[in-house]
Amino acid sequence: MLVIVGWLIALAGVFGGFAAAGGHLASLFQPLELVMIGGGALGAFVAANGPKGLKATLGSIGKVFKGSKFNKALYIELLALLFEILTKVRREGLMSIESDVEEPEKSALFSKYPAIQSDHHLVEFITDYLRLMVGGNLNAMEIENLMDAEIETHHHEAMVPAHAVQRMADAMPAFGIVAAVMGVVHTMESLHLPPTELGVLIAHALVGTFLGILLSYGFVSPVSTVLENKAEEEGKVLQTVKTVLLASLNGFSPQVCVEFGRKVLNSTERPGFRELEEELKNRKGK
Repeated sequence: MLVIVGWLIALAGVFGGFAAAGGHLASLFQPLELVMIGGGALGAFVAANGPKGLKATLGSIGKVFKGSKFNKALYIELLALLFEILTKVRREGLMSIESDVEEPEKSALFSKYPAIQSDHHLVEFITDYLRLMVGGNLNAMEIENLMDAEIETHHHEAMVPAHAVQRMADAMPAFGIVAAVMGVVHTMESLHLPPTELGVLIAHALVGTFLGILLSYGFVSPVSTVLENKAEEEGKVLQTVKTVLLASLNGFSPQVCVEFGRKVLNSTERPGFRELEEELKNRKGK
């Protein structure tokens, strides 16, 4: 929603200032310039990205207009889930969570945490490494290296849409210049017209440069930034799981493990120590 608000502010600032200076807004309405800039940028976008890149980018556009699901409430739920899993392991042994790991969608333990259970990728990340812990064939360093490799791969894939959109934004000013040059060519072909009509044609040509820059920096580039932030958020939740599970592998108690996880969170999503402690106590009593 903030993306739309930002777009409206940009439009109000740019066009409002132009109108306040005595400009005529109707002169900026040039559909053909938009077609040339938008069509050129879209064509370059399709040419530069393979089927996987196109699919990933189109599938991620909806995220731009949604608020982040990685808020404090979700992280409290995640830390509470990991605390309960590790507590069960400490009391009953690693084999006690085998059924939860193999079928998390049917697990009574995971079902207590619907926000986590609904995130398939996050659940898969948790259960994959719990499965390795249950197998007992890898030490903490080997699991950490494997986690780092998976997180890096996930981050690379998550950044594909952001990079694709940013490259399109970078191309738009150039396509604005292309539209402007074509307008100048048309003007040069019309030198037989009176000066007043030539002035209109030149103004139309200049609008192409204006629209290319405005669309790039005011509309498309911010979308790329939002997608980049979304990718960072998805990586942070995996880093949190990694920190908690590695702390457990190194022999720390469940309470200390989740504290390790709490510490890696950004300040805007990090619950306070007592806040998390109270949440764990309340869930323990249920």
